[in-house]
Amino acid sequence: MPTNDSATHPTIHWTEADQPQSARWRSERGAPAPKRVVLADDTLSADTAYRLACEGTALLWRGDFHNARQLLQAIARRVDQTPARKQRKAPKEAVAPAEAFHLYRQAQAQRARVLNMLLLPINADYSIPLRRAPNVHAACLAAWGPANAAEGPAVITLRELQGLTSTHEWRRKGLEIPALGEPPLNRIHPHYGVFSPVRGEYIDLVAKAPLPVAGTAFDIGTGSGVLAAVLARRGVAQIVATDTDPRALACARDNLAQLGVAKQVQVVQTDLFPEGQATLIVCNPPWLPARPGSPIEHAVYDENSSMLLGFLAGLKAHLAPGGEGWLILSDFAEHLGLRSREELLAAFERNGLQVLGRLDAKPLHPKATDATAALHAARAAEVTSLWRLAAAV
Repeated sequence: MPTNDSATHPTIHWTEADQPQSARWRSERGAPAPKRVVLADDTLSADTAYRLACEGTALLWRGDFHNARQLLQAIARRVDQTPARKQRKAPKEAVAPAEAFHLYRQAQAQRARVLNMLLLPINADYSIPLRRAPNVHAACLAAWGPANAAEGPAVITLRELQGLTSTHEWRRKGLEIPALGEPPLNRIHPHYGVFSPVRGEYIDLVAKAPLPVAGTAFDIGTGSGVLAAVLARRGVAQIVATDTDPRALACARDNLAQLGVAKQVQVVQTDLFPEGQATLIVCNPPWLPARPGSPIEHAVYDENSSMLLGFLAGLKAHLAPGGEGWLILSDFAEHLGLRSREELLAAFERNGLQVLGRLDAKPLHPKATDATAALHAARAAEVTSLWRLAAAV
């Protein structure tokens, strides 16, 4: 059974060659180490692997690395086929949008649990002791920092390793943001664990909205730093960008420096607002009021709308005379029945705020036009808005 050898070093246990073995358990999601672990290699069939994973038995891989990737794909196909078979047999009844959303999240969580049962060993120097294993040292170094030989070998899920390496590629290549200008100084390089600004409509809204009177701007929950960079490109001379996540703070500082606007932006670790007032305060909180299932999901899910409501509660006190607060928010939650427009407007009024105007944009991501995508009706109706708020008179 897994135990913890310290508060930060959970341990996974298994038996190999009739001897008890253990290693550090790495999980970005904070998931506990599996209780049941068996060794697996190239002789294991996909059907058996799928059955064991569904039963909660983890498979610690000892075979060829590329075969492990193929096995994971085979397990994923089996997971994705199961709901389709059940749906064909079940009676087709109307499901409320909120219930559909919760069923979708449950299905996604169960899918993740099954796929995360395929585990890989990783040495203390970030090498993988498997045949045909790739060199992941640079990706691990970027995500976890310098290797520490004293920590010994570790075990990680194959899916998490794939996420780690793909994020490293995003960071290396960068993501082009047209609102930041012409190449090459228009790329954002997201760090591991920091949400990537792949949806451009909210960035374009910030790039086009009329700026209020000149002065200081706050970017609340800066993440990758993209909105602070857009404001700097628009000529805002003094910007304070805040976040609570050390990874986001490091990511924002790196991006702002690379874009050549670091002198205009001060990055501060604080919850929501920095000290003082500003003529422009921008916030793009997570859009869905639901519980995050992993650290990266904090950029998508805002449990009990805590960040949204916290921003609205503190906005008036931090606005300089004549200043505006820009709230960037999708109405996806409204179409899912998770929050009503009336609740949002009531929150404005309750906190002494008035609406000066609103800019809207339709989403451009592929799921908005894909009729086969989950929650398609809500996605197709979604509108992203920039609410221009000010202190009520």
